[in-house]
Amino acid sequence: MKKMLRDAFILLVITLIAGLSLGFVYEVTKGPISVQKEKAKTEAYLEVFQDAGSFEADSMFSPDQAQSALEQAGLTGVSIQEVMKALDQNQEQLGYVITVVSHEGYSGDITFSVGIKNDGTVNGISILSISETAGLGMKANTEEFKAQFAGVNTSKFEYTKSGATAENQIDAISGATITTNAITNGVNAALEYFNLTAQGGGQNE
Repeated sequence: MKKMLRDAFILLVITLIAGLSLGFVYEVTKGPISVQKEKAKTEAYLEVFQDAGSFEADSMFSPDQAQSALEQAGLTGVSIQEVMKALDQNQEQLGYVITVVSHEGYSGDITFSVGIKNDGTVNGISILSISETAGLGMKANTEEFKAQFAGVNTSKFEYTKSGATAENQIDAISGATITTNAITNGVNAALEYFNLTAQGGGQNE
């Protein structure tokens, strides 16, 4: 009986020490992890708005309202995570950086930022998180694919497997139609939000 109590006590002490150690490690690492995440986001913002001097959160952004707007537009597989204003050196607004999460990827969520100028032109996209199939879906994170969206002023993109013939058409990644669809819908979600809320609704002047 004494041996059982002793073993139980030892196990309890080990458990407590392990728990405290994990808690300590978490407290020590959560700061640097947070810093790295913010750094990655800032780099993504600059990738889609190289002319910007700074970025600030859009105070009018509401995740619930954004989701409702997307659902009404039939974009149910995408959510908007964050909306930032891109400002020049004089604090004049250049456009928006809208970070979206597409839940339609082949291997899970794809998170990326979309830069949209004040006139509605897509300035570029920058992928923050993707885990698609190597050699197939991961090609979505190449300049060749992402560049297709840049410099295009349209309300909606579409992808094609037979070669793009219109400015708003995107050449699908061979063997990765699901990934292509996920990215295209994500960009369309950012445009939908921009046109209905940021620009069309006039709420963010």
